[in-house]
Amino acid sequence: MLDITLLRKDLASAVAGLEKRKAPQPYLDVAAFSSLEAERKRLQTRTEDLQAYRKAAAKEYGAGKREGSFSALHQLLNAAHFFTNGDSEPALLEAMERISEEMRASNSRLEALQSELQTALLAVPNLPHASVPVGEDEHGNVEVRRWSLQGGDGAAATPLGFAPKDHVELGAPLGLDFETGVKLSGSRFTVMKGAIARLHRALAQFMLDIQTQQHGYTECYVPYIVNGDTLRGTGQLPKFEGDLFAAKKGGQEGEAQPDHTALYLIPTAEVPLTNFVRDEVVAEGALPIKLTSHSPCFRSEAGSAGRDTRGMIRQHQFDKVEMVQITHPDKSYEALEDMTRHAEAVLKALELPYRVVLLCTGDMGFGSAKTYDLEVWLPAQDTYREISSVSNCEAFQARRLQARFKNAQGKNELVHTLNGSGLAVGRTLVAVLENHQQADGSIKVPAALRPYLGGMEVLKA
Repeated sequence: MLDITLLRKDLASAVAGLEKRKAPQPYLDVAAFSSLEAERKRLQTRTEDLQAYRKAAAKEYGAGKREGSFSALHQLLNAAHFFTNGDSEPALLEAMERISEEMRASNSRLEALQSELQTALLAVPNLPHASVPVGEDEHGNVEVRRWSLQGGDGAAATPLGFAPKDHVELGAPLGLDFETGVKLSGSRFTVMKGAIARLHRALAQFMLDIQTQQHGYTECYVPYIVNGDTLRGTGQLPKFEGDLFAAKKGGQEGEAQPDHTALYLIPTAEVPLTNFVRDEVVAEGALPIKLTSHSPCFRSEAGSAGRDTRGMIRQHQFDKVEMVQITHPDKSYEALEDMTRHAEAVLKALELPYRVVLLCTGDMGFGSAKTYDLEVWLPAQDTYREISSVSNCEAFQARRLQARFKNAQGKNELVHTLNGSGLAVGRTLVAVLENHQQADGSIKVPAALRPYLGGMEVLKA
């Protein structure tokens, strides 16, 4: 959530930042916001005046009781335009009650206005960092670097020397079963058996070991079902509810669940991990908090119709090893570079050619201020495909979460939150199959992965 103070002080610059995102429609209804804000300011001033009137009237009433005359109170109420029917005590008390009634009405309307403003802000994305290139869509992204075993910025990878097969053809003899996945659950679900299931498990364990043993993350096991407050905290609700799988909890068939009890399958472990600090004030010395978790991820809108319908690139259920950091605001961009390198380390160890891309303003996620995508080379597609996205959300999520730390001055300050894939397990499996395939259809196991497969050097049917 954006800082409402920024919108109040410099609405024009905030709108200019949002316009860089190149959305077809404005994210913020400026006229509606300005109208609500003008009413809020008027009511805020009036409420403060009423509080002062009530305090002064109470003081004068006490003095009048002692002195046996309410003339000063009568003058005060008339000056405040709370006219009375004479200066009798009942008439003056009636006028004082009108002050209290208006105060209650003003406070009630103020609460409603604050709620309307907060609801409007929940649909507004983060502002891009100044270093993010301005662009309409993925065509405006900027390649930062690329890596392959051969090094340098030349070809993505050494040609295989034969026509590459895609992961669907390579995986089928090893136990990659799309037909059973469709039978059990529908399209975009996959069953893995035998060697391919073992490879998938080995990749997840390998990734966790790299992040915990080499990069200092704490491994976590998290719920795969979370409540609405948790998803609001990280920005999936209310805007992206259509992308989530709702989890019904008991009740009669067709019975609607109240919003406060709604449960959802997690779209990524970022959601529960980041919410660890919701409504918390952590010690400054505890920062950064570095967390990682292997979990399934569930997304009902995994891709547009007709795109990536073949294979495992876009699935409704997929596994991921997630990295989350909770940092001091002064350290978050340093952490962004570190986390990107932490994801790159997995690709290098698996000998997978890749490139790092800085996303432009039109291609960034809702909560991100700056994002790097890691794209792995897929020989059968003759192109790079995203395998990790690493983002700095600055204080955007923390403001929704009320996640704070006690700074050196003893004041509570919002933390910065970052998240990234380290990596998407299914897409890494695809990349291993395609990049390490042999002419006979077998798969050479990368050296770093062999200890997780009992020393096996080659996978074959």
